[in-house]
Amino acid sequence: MMPDKVHLVGGIALDSVEEVFRTAGQLLGRRLRRVPDGEPGGRRLWISWQYPFLRAQPFLKPDPSAPNPRGMQPLMLVENADPTQIRFAELGYSREARISYQDFLAARELGQLPPDVRFQVSLPTPLAVILPFVARKDLSPIEGPYEQAMLREVEAISRAIPHRDLCIQWDVCVEMLMWDGRWEAMRNPFGDHLEDEIIERFKRLGPAVPKDVELGIHLCYGDYDAKHFVEPLDAAKLVEMANLLTARVARPITYIHMPVPIDRTDEAYFQPLRGLRLASTTELYLGLVHPDGVEGTKRRIDRASRYAPDFGISTECGMARQRTPELVRRLLEIHAGCSREPARDAATTS
Repeated sequence: MMPDKVHLVGGIALDSVEEVFRTAGQLLGRRLRRVPDGEPGGRRLWISWQYPFLRAQPFLKPDPSAPNPRGMQPLMLVENADPTQIRFAELGYSREARISYQDFLAARELGQLPPDVRFQVSLPTPLAVILPFVARKDLSPIEGPYEQAMLREVEAISRAIPHRDLCIQWDVCVEMLMWDGRWEAMRNPFGDHLEDEIIERFKRLGPAVPKDVELGIHLCYGDYDAKHFVEPLDAAKLVEMANLLTARVARPITYIHMPVPIDRTDEAYFQPLRGLRLASTTELYLGLVHPDGVEGTKRRIDRASRYAPDFGISTECGMARQRTPELVRRLLEIHAGCSREPARDAATTS
């Protein structure tokens, strides 16, 4: 199998948004159906740029009883805080997207990007931001207002960028780690109601994206130091989550992305893909591109193709944290070496 679709998850460790568009377009061409801005600056460490924003809120303070992982003390409500008065202003995602979209338009006008490629905005689920940064006892009164702020970001992005040019991707990380259940640092606060809690959130997050805007789902096992928090045992939990979201999100899902660890070329990892129940219009992307090169990636493609007849390729997460520009270019070249451009008359997502 020679895939003809390439997906870029989000972060890309090049020096500028302009360089991301220029380099990705040059190396991958029409394999790209959508392209992110690479999440430069403070966004390079995914949700971490939201911590100082949360820390600046007058109704939050550091929790002195909690551990201080990676220099970010979990936050708690101040004494006498009124939960009904908690409100977050703009989070910054829509502002960044509006700026980068101008660079996207310029790159497309110069012919550096394919004419029908979409601009991809990758957003963390609200729970992915609040659960790591907030004391568990205050999770509920803080997550709700933060979710409302994130939905306003989606609305602002959708208002500013023409829908024909836009894709919004939800990065599903803490939910995926809880669903897997093996990472001790990410304990499930919902007990036996985890499935219901995930479904309730996606009943709001999915339809918040307008129907004529593409909706993507990135199923994530983390990438803080360029490696997963815990490696998936096989694709079974990913398939379960993909099927759950497919069945319960009340709008079409354009694509779902799943990671594949570098050392998994065995049949056992990919066999659960036979149980995928995606809609016929949903693209599957497997994150099996790794620095071991074209041959290693082709071995993973070969194994996967025995259980999933049609898929595009990607890295297992973003390409920003702990990566150099040289490594990023090498990874993009591996994508190109393991895929082909679609035929000129091939149907593309619009």
